[in-house]
Amino acid sequence: MTRTIVESKTKTAIIGFDQPFCVIGERINPTGRKKLAAELEAGDFSTVEADAIAQVAAGATVLDINAGVVYNSNPDPNQTEPPLMRKVVELVQGLVDVPLCIDSSVPGALEAGLETCEGRPLLNSVTGEEERLELVLPLVKKYNVPVVAISNDDTGISEDPDVRFAVAKKIVERAADYGIPAHDIVVDPLVMPIGAMGTAGLQVFTLVRRLREELGVNTTCGASNISFGLPNRHGINNAFLPMAMGAGMTSAIMNPIALPVKEADKAAKRAEAEAAGIIVPEDMDDETFCQLFGLGSTKPRAGKEMEAIRAANFLTNNDPHGGEWIKFNKAPPKAGEEEAGRGGRGGRRRRRA
Repeated sequence: MTRTIVESKTKTAIIGFDQPFCVIGERINPTGRKKLAAELEAGDFSTVEADAIAQVAAGATVLDINAGVVYNSNPDPNQTEPPLMRKVVELVQGLVDVPLCIDSSVPGALEAGLETCEGRPLLNSVTGEEERLELVLPLVKKYNVPVVAISNDDTGISEDPDVRFAVAKKIVERAADYGIPAHDIVVDPLVMPIGAMGTAGLQVFTLVRRLREELGVNTTCGASNISFGLPNRHGINNAFLPMAMGAGMTSAIMNPIALPVKEADKAAKRAEAEAAGIIVPEDMDDETFCQLFGLGSTKPRAGKEMEAIRAANFLTNNDPHGGEWIKFNKAPPKAGEEEAGRGGRGGRRRRRA
């Protein structure tokens, strides 16, 4: 069976057909996150720290690290991104013990991340573009790391799944020329938005099966692309991920956490309850209020997508006896009950007279 090994200094993650689905946490990425981009340029890493810890707590087995900030003070990422990548990698691997995925379009930043990373990271990414192949594959060989291969080339992203398969095959063959084995190639077949292309889901499932059966490679994707621009994106993602897993997909770059309820949403729900004549006790804390009215939680926690993935792991026997499923669904102890358990009454034993 094809197995792609990714390692930190102390922990190993295996991407494979006979392994639990590998969740690659995507949140340490300033793309589309203006607040995070501004923080990074200012040298503020508090959001990076919080995201690293929250994603691992939610079940991410690998963390993607992207430092692609275009500084207002210096718009040249070839100068600014490599040192920022080093800093972020050092920070994150000092906080969590999961393996990392070094993610950049800047070759200098990729090498900076590889030099700084402890263990054996995943490199993200190479494409079928000639220039990219010549820049990235030597790095993959030099550092002996696995790489994400994205199925687009110099002609762009094709809507034809046969073309995307041909690009993936080309990358695998070119990698072999460098002595890079197929088990170190994790192909991203490119997920199109279902709202723009009605056959997007079917295309991905067909492509993943072909990639597994004909090339023997592991696969990944940007999972949320499937629901882009649509309402209730979580509902679509929750269906897509187990279906992709059933087709043979072995990992995804995704957000594993459900974000905390926004203050505006809490205020709106309180106003709605008041208008309906519902009396909310003044001393009710925000967490109780949110759970009571179905808003979610005030704290980051595992998202619904993680629930779908863990259920699929159980159903495909990649969670033997359902141990991880049971642990995932075990209610956390309430405040003051953490020490209770053995012996009851806070764990104290009664003395005999």
